Amino acid sequence: MPDVTPQPLRFVSVTLSPAGRVQRYAINDAAGSQPRPGAQVIVATEHGPAVGTVASTIPQVAARRAGAVDPSHRLVRLASHADLAARRRDQQREAEAYRLARLKIRAHGLAMKLTRVEQAFDGSRLLFYFTADTRVDFRELVRELAAEFRTRIEMRQIGVRDEAKALGGYGTCGRPLCCTTFLMSFEPVSIKMAKQQDLSLNPSKLSGLCGRLKCCLRYELPNAAGQMHGGCGSEGGCNNPSGCGTGGCSTGTCGCH
Repeated sequence: MPDVTPQPLRFVSVTLSPAGRVQRYAINDAAGSQPRPGAQVIVATEHGPAVGTVASTIPQVAARRAGAVDPSHRLVRLASHADLAARRRDQQREAEAYRLARLKIRAHGLAMKLTRVEQAFDGSRLLFYFTADTRVDFRELVRELAAEFRTRIEMRQIGVRDEAKALGGYGTCGRPLCCTTFLMSFEPVSIKMAKQQDLSLNPSKLSGLCGRLKCCLRYELPNAAGQMHGGCGSEGGCNNPSGCGTGGCSTGTCGCH
């Protein structure tokens, strides 16, 4: 009787932008062998195909996250010279769309800040990401941009934390922002977390590049009473990579509240 044991899926780590988070993509049989770090590849995402760069994978981390992959994420094939040339043209179009959109936003007096522009790899649409404190009527802006670029225009309002994640940067610790490297979601952060750690309540020291409280205030919660470590290190028994108190503390010994 033939062996019908399912073969384990193969995965590759890919980043879609220099400041983007590394994500895992399943390798199709048609995609061939494992691509090397630095290789340009075409991947399928929930928003359609995209060009990405293969990143190095730490074997120990890959083993721990063997099942942590979005089913819509898969590697299609290595990028060809034509794909890379098309991506460079898209980047030029994104830069032009960003410049023109900023001029039109200023001309219309819209209370919004344009963060970035993204051209879909298949050329089906242009996505404009922006931040705003209030609701913005951008219908006239969309009509003018659609007439200019002859494609579908999508406007997406994001928060200041999402803006920092998209643009990237370095925190006061000197390391790349947590939101662009490993955080999978934004969890609530309160000033109480700083008080529990006896930190200085100086807003300039507690705020990140986004202007909100630093996500890392969740990492070291109180153990001054001689309790087990309250953060998400191995001492506390919490194996949740997205932050303590977010669920997934498998041992039940996590002291975060």
